[in-house]
Amino acid sequence: MVFWFFSGPRCGLGELILPENEPGSSIMPGKVNPTQCEALTMVCAQVMGNHVAITVGGSNGHFELNVFKPMIASGLLHSVRLLGDASASFEKNCVRGIQANKERISKLLHESLMLVTSLNPKIGYDNAAAVAKTAHKEGTTLKEAALKLGVLTSEEFDNLVVPEKMLGPSARETYEEIKAS
Repeated sequence: MVFWFFSGPRCGLGELILPENEPGSSIMPGKVNPTQCEALTMVCAQVMGNHVAITVGGSNGHFELNVFKPMIASGLLHSVRLLGDASASFEKNCVRGIQANKERISKLLHESLMLVTSLNPKIGYDNAAAVAKTAHKEGTTLKEAALKLGVLTSEEFDNLVVPEKMLGPSARETYEEIKAS
């Protein structure tokens, strides 16, 4: 998943900033390659291959005798070593240096069309759907769409759409408060 959160800088999610461990990409100057993520993925692929070999070896025991035990043990020990070494390397060379791209996360959060759900109790499902569809179709924010459609004032929108209030177990209480206002 780190791959996807790092993707970008302009057309991907771009929510994480990975450490620059290597000089960059040979085909795209200035690009940071997620080499530690790629290495960990390769290790996982090898471990999955070892798992298949171990499974096949385990299924070939006949009459309480399994001549595949050396291969099973080797595959298991190889996987344990790979996972241990890769985890330590990934933690040291990637996890320690990962930073949240707070600006990008905030932009994605505050421009998300899912925020329209907080408008539903005040303006109704049909109007909320129209706001979301307009914003999506025209490439605008929900606020711009709501103002254009005349379903809310700027102040009403700002009071209703507060992503921080959409977290936690108090959603039902918030819904009732909005509906009552």
